[in-house]
Amino acid sequence: MNESCGTSPIVGFRFTLSPMTDDFVGTIKGALKRTDLSGVWRHTDDVSTVIRGQVEHVFDVARTVLSLASEEGKHVSMSGTFSVGCPGDSAGDEVLKAPSEPLNGASRDQYVSSQFALYPMGADDYMELIYEEIEQAKQAGVYNESMHYASGIHGNLDDVFSYYEAAFKRTREKNRHVVMTVTFSVNSPSHGGRHA
Repeated sequence: MNESCGTSPIVGFRFTLSPMTDDFVGTIKGALKRTDLSGVWRHTDDVSTVIRGQVEHVFDVARTVLSLASEEGKHVSMSGTFSVGCPGDSAGDEVLKAPSEPLNGASRDQYVSSQFALYPMGADDYMELIYEEIEQAKQAGVYNESMHYASGIHGNLDDVFSYYEAAFKRTREKNRHVVMTVTFSVNSPSHGGRHA
């Protein structure tokens, strides 16, 4: 086990998927079953699912699971934590040998509202790094609003995930250990039937 901060190339995402339906188990299992998970290591328990591997595969799988879980118009939320450079994360997993090309196709056109918080762990200039990514979100056209303890990001699901993946990569290039928390909401009644 690697105990040094920032030396592992593995990206992880632990998430909880919450479909607002009586058949939530079927929706969660169905989305996972229909997603190509061969590029990641995965474990699901009674609370959450964790996926680990190359950054491209982790974001691809997260996006696809959320898209498939919400495709029938059910209100679905996903909350989770992305992490890279975590002390103790194993660098020996076979998933790191997978080709870097994402394995799942583009999502259908769908609107997502989300919130995120970025944590460049141990960085003296952490607020500068965070503000840089908020400015990037504005330039990408996905920035929604400022709020306590998070920033709002919204738009087409693929565009939102592309921004998050790019923000995560850019921050990692400047800081060895990065954590990013996210919450997504798709098909919420409060969206008023809005589409991307």
